[in-house]
Amino acid sequence: MCNLYTLRTSAAEVAAHFGIANCVASNAGEDVYPGAPGVVVREADGQRIAQSMTWGFPLRLKTMAPTAKPKPVNNIADLTKPMWKGLALKPKSRCLIPLTAFAEAEGQKGRKTRTWFSVVDQPIFAWAGLWRDSAEWGPVYSGVMTDCNEAIRPVHDRMPVLLHAGEWDDWLHGSFDDALTLQARCFPDHLIAMERTSEPWLKRKDLMITPALI
Repeated sequence: MCNLYTLRTSAAEVAAHFGIANCVASNAGEDVYPGAPGVVVREADGQRIAQSMTWGFPLRLKTMAPTAKPKPVNNIADLTKPMWKGLALKPKSRCLIPLTAFAEAEGQKGRKTRTWFSVVDQPIFAWAGLWRDSAEWGPVYSGVMTDCNEAIRPVHDRMPVLLHAGEWDDWLHGSFDDALTLQARCFPDHLIAMERTSEPWLKRKDLMITPALI
């Protein structure tokens, strides 16, 4: 499960990298947490645009109090599940999530640190996602997950579905079967760079939100 990623670059650089028509104004921080705003690239009227959305689809469990804040479902385990299939069938609901690195927790309980992963020679890269409008938080998005490759296996058994530039259109315009193929395929080991750090995993209260993976 990916519960933290970064986008440490300017809106203009994101626009240039993805060939989008606008430089989005966003209050998203460099570090993006579940339930917080992030920048998403999607298509509208035949053009790619950038848009600020909340990371995580709101989920309200039956056991939750009526006034409780919904849980953000920020990772997608299986595109064939009913919650996701209806959206994944519609290319207009697919998006690209720009990022510069993503983190996983590593270490003993209570002393976990951040281990960062990035794509070799790619200062910005794309994670396959879905988005929709919600009554609770407005536009929201979630990232698609898959089995890890060998580069990530020492830390976690899952990883984001990372897309090569040549796969962006396959994700944004392809069939449902194309989307399933991208979720199932393995991202090359040699393209993943790993950086272990001494940064504590729980650095701010945002990470105390319990996200969900569905």
